[in-house]
Amino acid sequence: MFELSPQDWTAVQLSLRVAAVSTLVALPLGITIATLLARKSFWGKSIIDAAIHLPLVLPPVVTGYLLLISFGRKAPIGAFLADHFGIVFSFRWTGAALACGVMAFPLMVRAIRLSVESIDRRLEDAAATLGANRMWIFVTVTLPLALPGIIAGMMLAFARALGEFGATITFVSNIPGETQTISAAIYTLLQVPGGDTAALKLVIVSIIISFAALLASEWLSRRATARLHGA
Repeated sequence: MFELSPQDWTAVQLSLRVAAVSTLVALPLGITIATLLARKSFWGKSIIDAAIHLPLVLPPVVTGYLLLISFGRKAPIGAFLADHFGIVFSFRWTGAALACGVMAFPLMVRAIRLSVESIDRRLEDAAATLGANRMWIFVTVTLPLALPGIIAGMMLAFARALGEFGATITFVSNIPGETQTISAAIYTLLQVPGGDTAALKLVIVSIIISFAALLASEWLSRRATARLHGA
């Protein structure tokens, strides 16, 4: 019978929370950076672009280690945030969200950037001739036209965050109920004799959630595109 244990359900719920929070928090920054890379030319653009995509090519463990020495409780940034704002990332679910956000960020930026680059600039120019300022043009013209790409970027980031393992376990460890996501729970079960069946259940749940996220992305993107074309 397909039944998850309370600990397994906790891992599922934590994974959904981590993936959702990392995606939503990264979205404003992702839109900003994607727009800058798509529209602006400046010194160091290639370096920034490469740095953003670095987590895609680095081993996840390396990314997790870099987060640990930067945002750990005794690390420079981590100590400052903890002492002045009470924000702690290491060995907390918030740290898992940070690690997932860093790993998923390049996918989000890439999707949104491609969408912004495909926008016909004449539509924005037309709005400018009618007296709209840059911010109003961005909000009322650019963002709606880029919405399909934004949705795709969000769903890609969500799915990537949902399956993140290496950076997360390196940065925040594998603490049941606090930092143990679906991937970490599967890894733990595979280390236990006879844990294959329980691990398979979590694998199925992970596949179902990821598949549902991709279907939702496709449906939302089609609806956004249909609205743009007045369908």
